[in-house]
Amino acid sequence: MTPQRVTLTTLGVADLAAARAFYARLGWVEHGQSQPGVAFFQMQGAVLALFGLADLAADQGRPGATLGTGAVTLAQNFATEAEVDAAFAAALAAGASALKRPEKVFWGGYSGYWADPDGHVWEVAMNPFWPLSEDGSLTLP
Repeated sequence: MTPQRVTLTTLGVADLAAARAFYARLGWVEHGQSQPGVAFFQMQGAVLALFGLADLAADQGRPGATLGTGAVTLAQNFATEAEVDAAFAAALAAGASALKRPEKVFWGGYSGYWADPDGHVWEVAMNPFWPLSEDGSLTLP
């Protein structure tokens, strides 16, 4: 077993239908394993799930808990600044909120942040010190 891995990331959402529509506008394709109460999106070696907030709290064994967002950032790395700009623009066009427009950053790269309609924060970045594989996957040098 490999302990350092994440195979499934679940985002709690206020309105599952609206969240499904947002990610579809981003160009994400929902997997056939999705069910009425949860949406699955296959990623490179992992899965992103969208799950209603109340249902997620109940599934975690804490029904009625108020679940928050914003303390975690999901990130997509790109090979060029132009790709970062394009991904940021696509997110805004799909209905995301701009948090920080892409710009050159102190650590030598280029990045920006947007939030989905539920407030989940995504970073889009180009890191010149972390080259991407042909398929866009990242392995630290």
